[in-house]
Amino acid sequence: MTKQKIKEALLENVCDIKFTKVDGTERVMRCTLKSDLVPAQEHKLEQNRTVNESVLPVWDLDKSGWRSFRVESVIEIQTVLV
Repeated sequence: MTKQKIKEALLENVCDIKFTKVDGTERVMRCTLKSDLVPAQEHKLEQNRTVNESVLPVWDLDKSGWRSFRVESVIEIQTVLV
């Protein structure tokens, strides 16, 4: 799946994303980019931040914070009904 396709899914849904972490372990993260689920102050973009095109930042619903994963490490994506 491409970064754009994953991002589109997260903008419209809550998803469980299974991926391989840098240390080789697998993780499932419940996350989203839906504007109504990300706290308002969290929408602000850091203007001086360098964008890494191989990484996708998302709002982790379980940790209530921003997390990211490498797009090429994604194993599976499941849409969650909320």
